[in-house]
Amino acid sequence: MGKLIIVPTPIGNLEDITFRAVRVLKEADLVLAEDTRVSRKLLFHFDVHTPLKAFHMHNEHHFSLVLAKELLEENKTFALVSDAGTPGISDPAYLLVKACLEQGVEVECLPGPTAFVPALVKSGLPSSSFCFEGFLPQKKGRATKLQSLEDETRTMVFYESPYRIIKALEQFIATFGEERKASISRELTKIYEETVNGTLFELLEYYKTHTLKGEFVIVIAGKN
Repeated sequence: MGKLIIVPTPIGNLEDITFRAVRVLKEADLVLAEDTRVSRKLLFHFDVHTPLKAFHMHNEHHFSLVLAKELLEENKTFALVSDAGTPGISDPAYLLVKACLEQGVEVECLPGPTAFVPALVKSGLPSSSFCFEGFLPQKKGRATKLQSLEDETRTMVFYESPYRIIKALEQFIATFGEERKASISRELTKIYEETVNGTLFELLEYYKTHTLKGEFVIVIAGKN
């Protein structure tokens, strides 16, 4: 019946990949990759020679049903990877998974790395109940989304790029107040991994004068 296997890949340190993930990548008929250039380096490192095909946000609407039908009709196994972390968590996967399930193709997801989990756990903020918001809309809908979270009582987790981190912190302050507790992690699992805890105001002041590099995970306390 064919199978789609979601394969998490390291968010930084290559030692974080599992033995099972490497085996699946080697045994699959095809690896669907968000960026084949990035994934080719990973596969080369682990001596994986499975063919690669690009699958990303710009072609997922067009290719999801096509790939699902190919899996079904040819009884193949495809592995889906993103540049880092678990596909489907702020990376393409949803449309392909949906198409596969609708076509009767088995979908399997391996456990593995995703950036928000270590950032949340070591933030010191409540993690028994939280909401993951990922990347906020860059322009349209951003203010509306933040406004909808103004009274959120659970810990909130966001992703942000280094190019918008200062603006994001300013907007968080405008929405939640400068004294709201928060934590920011960047370069997770890498040599220069950093986590900074404090109020939103303290974090804004810190990053105005420090390195803005890597993907940022912002964890913000909920409303008391």
